[in-house]
Order: sequence, then C-alpha cells, then structure tokens
Amino acid sequence: MTEPPPPTRWELAGDSRESGYVRTFLEQHEAGSGDDGEARLADVLAPRGARVLDAGSGVGRVAEALRRRGHDVTAVEKDAALVAISRERFPDVGVVEADLLALTPELLTTHGRPSAYDVVVVVGNVMVFLADDTQVEVLRVLAGLLAEDGCLLVGFHPVAGPTGSRDYPAAELREHAEEAGLRLDLLAGSYDLRPPGEDYVVAVLRAQRPAPDAR
Repeated sequence: MTEPPPPTRWELAGDSRESGYVRTFLEQHEAGSGDDGEARLADVLAPRGARVLDAGSGVGRVAEALRRRGHDVTAVEKDAALVAISRERFPDVGVVEADLLALTPELLTTHGRPSAYDVVVVVGNVMVFLADDTQVEVLRVLAGLLAEDGCLLVGFHPVAGPTGSRDYPAAELREHAEEAGLRLDLLAGSYDLRPPGEDYVVAVLRAQRPAPDAR
C-alpha cells in the first residue's frame, strides 16, 4: 500500500497558522486591498487563454485573479478548510483537493481538469511550508505537469518567513530545481521584477533542454 504523503509544515503549524492566514485574506478581500502581483506576472508568462495550475492555492485568491484574466485555472489545495472557503468565495474556480505530492495527470483528468499546463503557479510561501526534504520531489511532480515550453512561477520568503515555515535560500531552490529537471530562467526580488534581494524570491523555472549535439 502506498504511504500517505508526510505532513507539511503548514499542517504541523495547526489552526493558529490557518486562522491568521484566513483572517488576513478576509480583511483584504472585504477592503479590496489585496495585491494581485502574482497573477499579473503569471498572466504575462502565459499565452492567452492558458491552462494554469495554482499549486497550493489556499483560499483561491490568485486562481480567481487569473480566471478573471481569461485563463482556464485549476486550483489544488490539500487543506479542506481552505478548499471550502475557496469554493464558497470563488465558485467559478475548479478546485482539486489533493496533496501536491499526489498530483498526477490521471488524477487531474479524473476531476475534469487538464493534464498539462502552460503555467504552474507556486506562490504565497507554498515552497517554505512543504514537508521537510520534499522540495525536489514536489518540483519534479509539478515539472511533469508542464506543457511544452511551460513554466513554473515560484514565490516565497527565503528567510524569516511566516511562523512555521523554513528558510529556503535562492541558491537551494536552484539546486533543487536542477535535481528536478528544471532550469532557472529568471530570478527576481518581487513580482514586478525588482532585482534579487534577501526579503523575497521570485523565480521562473522551465524544463531543462538537452545539450546540443557536439558533433
């Protein structure tokens, strides 16, 4: 029998982590003050009407912003409470309740969703809340869902992130990406592409191309 995925740092942080996140989202949503920088950059990276996967979608804020921009968006979230909020607030976004390590093309098609994606969005500190030592495997799983010339958009606080998260320097992301068969196409410090810094990491990853024939 297949072992269940290990608990993520998000799960280990418990209700206090979740309640604070939800409270912040609801306050921003009601005030109309939420930033959609992640969605704006993902929209730039995507062709028109793209297939977009929001991996670790939380309450669905980014997924909804991308849907409103005309993309076919699939949200994936493991936390059942967040899935329920997402479905209530953004009923037009298709949500698959699943662990990222369990994602396969077959699972997605079973839920009526595409099996390959032009852009996979992994933002909102998803990478620093993964279960320890699963970063490479998660990146490998997501890379396996990319369409030809598709990309991953990753964003997180590399150090001193939210309670319960781990430090994850950009250099470590680069190493993990290479192990997962991905190359780093772009590294920035914000979603409006300011220079790389210590406060935030924004990266675009694509599948590694075979080396040219030296003959």
